[in-house]
Amino acid sequence: MNTLQVGDKVPNFTTKDHLGNTVSLQDYDGKKLVVFFYPKASTPGCTLEVCDLRDHYQELTDKGYSLLGVSADNEKRQKSFADKFELPFPLLVDEDKTVIETFGVWGPKKFQGKEYEGIHRMTFIINEKGLVERLISKVKTKEHALQILED
Repeated sequence: MNTLQVGDKVPNFTTKDHLGNTVSLQDYDGKKLVVFFYPKASTPGCTLEVCDLRDHYQELTDKGYSLLGVSADNEKRQKSFADKFELPFPLLVDEDKTVIETFGVWGPKKFQGKEYEGIHRMTFIINEKGLVERLISKVKTKEHALQILED
């Protein structure tokens, strides 16, 4: 796993969001951006995480952050997830793992003694110049907004 690190320039990417809109990193030039990766829409941990971000969305935007959630789920599943929990931010559809591999969050994982390949739950805080300013590798799903807001 070759994960982007603090200080790295984030390579541009283009993909679709849960509404079918085209989204590129370039769309966020000059803005602070939070890109958070989660394993699978509508699972318990991922639901806790996105609901925490939803509940603190105003605080995050007041601090100047835009948010993008990313998983390898298809558009239908992402849209259902966003609609069910009334998410105010886009969820990127990354079935081909382009964005996931750009950030280097796909790799070996362990769960209940089994090893498999999957998305590591990680969050990248990207500054106005497109550089990784902070990396949160130990995401607390119930307190994720607080982790982002911490300086």
